[in-house]
Amino acid sequence: MSGKNQHNVDIISLIQNQGMDDHVASLRYAGIIQKALMPDIELLKGLFRDYFVLFLPRDIVSGDFYYAFTNRQYTFVAAGDCTGHGVPGALLSILGISFLNEIVQAKCDPKANRILNLMREKVMKALHQTGLGSVTMDSIDMALCIIECHTGKLQYSGANRPLIRMRDGELTEYKADKMTIGLAPLVEQPFTNQIIDTQPGDSFYLFSDGFADQFGELTDKKFKHKHLKRVIVAMAEHPMAQQKKILKSTFSEWKGDTPQIDDVLVFGFRL
Repeated sequence: MSGKNQHNVDIISLIQNQGMDDHVASLRYAGIIQKALMPDIELLKGLFRDYFVLFLPRDIVSGDFYYAFTNRQYTFVAAGDCTGHGVPGALLSILGISFLNEIVQAKCDPKANRILNLMREKVMKALHQTGLGSVTMDSIDMALCIIECHTGKLQYSGANRPLIRMRDGELTEYKADKMTIGLAPLVEQPFTNQIIDTQPGDSFYLFSDGFADQFGELTDKKFKHKHLKRVIVAMAEHPMAQQKKILKSTFSEWKGDTPQIDDVLVFGFRL
């Protein structure tokens, strides 16, 4: 190759690398903005006796999000899993956080299932999901808890995402409705509300499907939901910070050099 041709190749390579660097920098900045919309450490410390958030985006920005808000009478906690990952998932997660804020900060007697029903209406309207012709099928799966601060009573409603409670070494799973927050493939039904009595020391876990769906390097199989439940049972007596370390190392060892296939979120808190 002549010196002139080599010079041209070097310039093209430099431009391409600069473009890639700008793209990554933009994603990192978008990730900072997205994380700023989620609850900060000081808020979470004030809400829970102990907690952890394991948040592992696949592509810097994430389609998973976590949420917490309190008005002193009620505390709202949620974990959401939007369709897709990367930039499209992150944009939908920002919509989800905005809609949650709009609904829960309205002055009304809160019901967890009512909030999910209202969110579904807002998501369908925002994405023009009329059910007629070709529409976007994007949606949000979410587990939502409302804790009454004075009584400790907990409401739970789930759109395809369950809630796990650990009490005295025993795991109880509260099943979600098999519906998403968005256009339903069949007939739309209202979400259901479950009322859960709590005791001091109860631990609760909300999570997306990213952990359970991850393929392992050695097995080429998914981690699976039942395996995640076994890990939660085994670690539940530890402080929440240690539980986060256990989950993170478990995920890393299972994944190995296999690419991460989805965003990962596990939100644990102790009353």
